[in-house]
Amino acid sequence: MPDTEITPEVIKEHGITPEEYEHILEILGREPNFTELGIFSVMWSEHCSYKNTRALLKTFPTRSPKVIVAAGEENAGVIDMGDGLGVAFKIESHNHPSAVEPFQGAATGVGGIIRDIFTMGARPIANMNSLRFGSLESPTVRRLFRGVVAGIAHYGNCIGLPTVAGEVYFDPSYEGNPLVNAFSLGVLRHSQLARGAAKGVGNPVFYVGPATGRDGLAGAAFASQDLTEESAEQQRGAVQVGDPFMEKLCMEACLELLATGAVAGIQDMGAAGLTCSTCETAARGGTGIEIDLAKVPQRAPNMTPYEILLSESQERMLIIVHKGREEEVKRIFDKWDLPWAEVGKVTDDGMMVVKNRGEVVATVPAAKLADEAPLYHRDSKEPEYLQKTRALQLADVPALAKPEAALAKLLGWPSIASKNWVYRQYDHMVRAGTAINPGSDAAVIRVKADSYPPLPIDEPQDDIPDKYLAMSVDCNGVQVYLDPYEGSKATVAEAARNLVCSGARPLGATDNLNFGNPHNPELFWQLKESVRGLAEACEAFGTPVTGGNVSLYNQNPAGAIDPTPTVGMVGLVEKPEHITSQWFKDEGDAVILLGQAVDSDDPLLGLGGSALLQVEHERKEGTPPPCALAREKTLHDALLGLIETGVVKSAHDCAEGGLAVALAECAISELTARQTPRLTGAEIDLSEAECERLDALLYGEAHGRVIITTSEAEAGAAVDRAKLLGVPSARIGTVTGSDTLDVKAGDNSLSWNLSDLHDVWWNTIARVMDKK
Repeated sequence: MPDTEITPEVIKEHGITPEEYEHILEILGREPNFTELGIFSVMWSEHCSYKNTRALLKTFPTRSPKVIVAAGEENAGVIDMGDGLGVAFKIESHNHPSAVEPFQGAATGVGGIIRDIFTMGARPIANMNSLRFGSLESPTVRRLFRGVVAGIAHYGNCIGLPTVAGEVYFDPSYEGNPLVNAFSLGVLRHSQLARGAAKGVGNPVFYVGPATGRDGLAGAAFASQDLTEESAEQQRGAVQVGDPFMEKLCMEACLELLATGAVAGIQDMGAAGLTCSTCETAARGGTGIEIDLAKVPQRAPNMTPYEILLSESQERMLIIVHKGREEEVKRIFDKWDLPWAEVGKVTDDGMMVVKNRGEVVATVPAAKLADEAPLYHRDSKEPEYLQKTRALQLADVPALAKPEAALAKLLGWPSIASKNWVYRQYDHMVRAGTAINPGSDAAVIRVKADSYPPLPIDEPQDDIPDKYLAMSVDCNGVQVYLDPYEGSKATVAEAARNLVCSGARPLGATDNLNFGNPHNPELFWQLKESVRGLAEACEAFGTPVTGGNVSLYNQNPAGAIDPTPTVGMVGLVEKPEHITSQWFKDEGDAVILLGQAVDSDDPLLGLGGSALLQVEHERKEGTPPPCALAREKTLHDALLGLIETGVVKSAHDCAEGGLAVALAECAISELTARQTPRLTGAEIDLSEAECERLDALLYGEAHGRVIITTSEAEAGAAVDRAKLLGVPSARIGTVTGSDTLDVKAGDNSLSWNLSDLHDVWWNTIARVMDKK
């Protein structure tokens, strides 16, 4: 293979343009051989280089006094959470592999993001995910959905990490191209931070983990092209095969090794495998690196240098060891029964030199390969479809003859229905730190002293206080489709609102930008506008972007997916008594609405792009509700202040399905310790809300609204304080503890049986998945 002639066809097959090939010739000063062409192909793919998006990503706010490791510096961002402790977190996609092999694609996505966390020196303690699929009525979609959830459950459960939160949406735009975004979070002492740099000329380079095979070959390049039936079949071998038990051994061994001080640099072999890990560590360290592929453990016969370098076999690490401490490293890896090999050394010439049995097969300048990938500023133009979707007027939406009937339909809509079919397959209690289980606005976990990586044996154990972290992942792809700028602002706002509803102050965010082909100007316009909205919102909420992932080329023959900029956000709960869940608590409690019941400045009264419009009228149109960031921030600060005074018993934000769905979820979403539902009714009076249409009052999706409950005695003071802080506030009802949710709105008196609502909300997805 190294002697394969480099023809225009071969160059094109590697996804390299003629202009990029000319740049390669400039860098090398000669023609590349076949192996070198493969190296450039994967490193300059969109998945590794972000060549179409780097300019946009630079507009994100990435710095704050709390940021320890900023976006782009390392494998994951790290934020200070006080007391000399840090939290590392990141989200990444595994979309195309999951479309081809849903179980392994999803499982290895989880494994990859976990490695990014412990590579930073942090111990992973919790996972989340964000998933998108086509209509569940399709047997193919059900197969993909079942396989993805099983893969996530398999990896997380086996490695012993709780999957504590997530979201799942279903929309025809994701047909054939599901989205699988995996998030992981870990904790560390500031002193334990590890770096992925090859430092120390002469230091040995160790390969750790299972032998390299042909699975995952050029997976990064596969993720950087349109997904078609033909490409999926051709690239089935580009899907990696994961082993969570091997990853558990690798994680524990690496954390133990880091505690010895013998590690000069550490990097996981993720996208682009051995190629990426070697050249990136050398580039970060300002050094060179030399490896001999004959020393790399191989599980397939007759593997070529090209295959060894581009393989993405899982659970592998590259570790640069301080010279003279090799025996410590070998002892720890042998203790954990991990395969290892000393494969090379750090050099001072800035080159990535690859040998095979002593013969040089590739020589590339490491920094130029890693840092000088092409940078494109793609053309963009506003999509034509927006002319039609923006034309929708309120008068075009027929008023519902029986608006009360829509609530059960919405609660049974798979995108809103309970995701218990999903999260009950995950072990969300392992490690005994989960304070709020899946099913509320955000997960909350307790970070205990034993959650952190080990200290050196000769160092005295420190006294670490308990910390409480909240995490949420959000995106309403339909709203982003209808208005990428406003929809993306709303995505960040909802993620932050969910944390605040749980009693946490947001610390930072990580994003996964899932979009279509960047060469299409209309699709690139979606991406540009989305990034503009995300950046503006993260700045407004003081949540720097600590890292993330860009996944382009997400489309099927019918067109691109809805633009889906998924945002994962992490917050800190100052005291355990501030932890708040969404369900009603005690009979007699006051129900209070923070925020305006209806946004009178919105011509569509919150119905644009709403779940009601999609479910009842089968229309994905309209201008979504505007997101006023200053008003949102005022709401968040006021709510957090109320929670910290101890008066708030429950808090739940209004999102998909509007006020009626939020009230119903407050009444039906609690589970007892025996995992049986606790249904808690309420009487609600919305007569004071001025709204010309009952369906808009009940189901409109205006932003910046939260339902809270307080005791009867605290209700008046809570309303007054919220108003004093600049938040519209009104008492709208009382928790009755009955078996009905009763709502009065003007002359309309509506009542729903909670058992009926719970049944459709809790069981819809399971019933659909029981179909053959």
